[in-house]
Amino acid sequence: MSNKSTSILLWIISFILMALLAIYQRTTGPTYPVKGKVEMNGKEYSYKFLRTHDTGIDAPFEMKVPENVQGKLRYKRFKSNDDWTIVEMLPQNGIIKANIPHQPAAGKVQYEVKLTDGTQTYNLTKEPVIIRFKGAVPEYILIPHIFFMFLAMVLSLRTGFEAFFKRSDTYFFNTVTMSLFLVGGLILGPIVQKYAFDAYWTGWPFKGFFNFGDLTDNKTAAAFLFWLISWFVLRQKKENRTWPIAATLMMLAVYLIPHSMLGSEIDHTKDDATQTQPTEINK
Repeated sequence: MSNKSTSILLWIISFILMALLAIYQRTTGPTYPVKGKVEMNGKEYSYKFLRTHDTGIDAPFEMKVPENVQGKLRYKRFKSNDDWTIVEMLPQNGIIKANIPHQPAAGKVQYEVKLTDGTQTYNLTKEPVIIRFKGAVPEYILIPHIFFMFLAMVLSLRTGFEAFFKRSDTYFFNTVTMSLFLVGGLILGPIVQKYAFDAYWTGWPFKGFFNFGDLTDNKTAAAFLFWLISWFVLRQKKENRTWPIAATLMMLAVYLIPHSMLGSEIDHTKDDATQTQPTEINK
């Protein structure tokens, strides 16, 4: 196979792997909705529990049900001493609906829904679902952030292949990857964080030397550090393969950790008296 054909093949493989990782990131983690189906009156009905929503707006729960089915939504703030609030949901035109009261940025609410047809009770989830509220991020910030991060992933994989097969452009690809990750992860990333949770950085060491804080910030910093070290090593020794491959593996590890795991959250148990109480839910 010619050098050009090999290069094209490596690009194709890198893009395919990036797409698979993007799907994995999209469908895992604590922000992906909980979806399912329940059989009632011999027919299946779908439901969806949101797990992330913009602050300032109540999060909706809505579901089609048979006319003889009623529901109860039960909720309370996560990590709080609140009592459970129960809201009755009566079907209107075959639909039951209710709202989960919005919270400050990083505030969480745990909630669950139970349905009954008078003789049988249907628990839609085994345990309460947790939804986290966040500030709205402008698209002109969010879209470039996502673009640079996934483009950095493509270049990261391409760099790893370049190093593994002992090709000549490892340093060039390492430089581009590091630059993309710098822009997407360490410049645009904190701006996104500021809009969403009113803090530019919530990872180590800003929460204290022995408190590692937000996992997303920490894994971003770790991945960039590996690319930075690899870049310095390649500046001195272009034929080095160990560090660019290690940086690629670190980047893969970062993207295999579901997005927003161990993210920012409010612990209401520390000072319930000063925290905003949930508003009355709308039916």
